[in-house]
Amino acid sequence: MNYFIQFLTYFRIFSAPIIFIFITIFHYYGLAFLLFLIASISDYWDGFLARKYQLESEIGTVLDPIADKILVTFVLFAISIELSSPFIGFIGAGILLRDFWVNALRDFNSRNGNIDATKVTFLAKIKTAIQFITFSCFLLGLYLNSALLLFLSNFFLVLALIVTLQTGLSYTIATFNKK
Repeated sequence: MNYFIQFLTYFRIFSAPIIFIFITIFHYYGLAFLLFLIASISDYWDGFLARKYQLESEIGTVLDPIADKILVTFVLFAISIELSSPFIGFIGAGILLRDFWVNALRDFNSRNGNIDATKVTFLAKIKTAIQFITFSCFLLGLYLNSALLLFLSNFFLVLALIVTLQTGLSYTIATFNKK
């Protein structure tokens, strides 16, 4: 079971560039949507199975959020390129900025014995779900050639940015809160 859980994490990492290629080179939006949907669901299942079978590991704790960030980065870039959207690019840069910042905080906290300050919170899990739903909407909009769905996806993207920045702020406060 441990190997399967690890496979799910690695699957997200390796599917990210494939999704990028499907979107930007081949314009296989349906396949990109399907692969992204499977990768998104794998995020839930690897954590669920690791907890259920008590197979949580340090490497899994480190790799799981990195796999999510890799997937998000490739999909953000692909959607921004495919739609030629400075708006999506700018919002995406804000999301990635927060991710870099939180990674720096995690490293800082690890070095200072304060790892609890940047443990994944429930809101961070919600943030990931909102991001995955948002990107799924964009991909479905591309597949269906639906301007309305793409337009609505922009609102989800702003919501994803707000929640993403809130989690970054929470981690920052927890890191530098002097007790």
